[in-house]
Amino acid sequence: MTETSLDVAPGERPRIPASEQYTSSGVLVYTVGLLLAVVLTITSFWVANTSAIWAPGVPAGLAVLAIAQMGVHLVFFLHITTGPDNTNNILALAFGVLIVFLVLAGSLVIMANLNENMMSHTELMNLRM
Repeated sequence: MTETSLDVAPGERPRIPASEQYTSSGVLVYTVGLLLAVVLTITSFWVANTSAIWAPGVPAGLAVLAIAQMGVHLVFFLHITTGPDNTNNILALAFGVLIVFLVLAGSLVIMANLNENMMSHTELMNLRM
């Protein structure tokens, strides 16, 4: 290894001279990701508008397709893999998921508390009279 190849931040790839770069493989990865994303999107629209699927199964099908879409975006566009150089990316993603979960859970707790402590509509109308 040379001195310059060790001077790289975690999660960042070492610079490769322009003569050694292969842009066609990068374009291929993005093209495959784009095609998969388009296929999943079209499939989602089909699932939402078809009568060929049992009606209560449509939300489950859409959830599965949404999770697959997230996986395609993470792998093909954000390049989140299980390699040792992606530790920071995976930790940042996990932290983002934690924050979203906390905001959603906190909002649900607040709304449940407000609903429990709020007067019913009939009680509120009786106060106005």
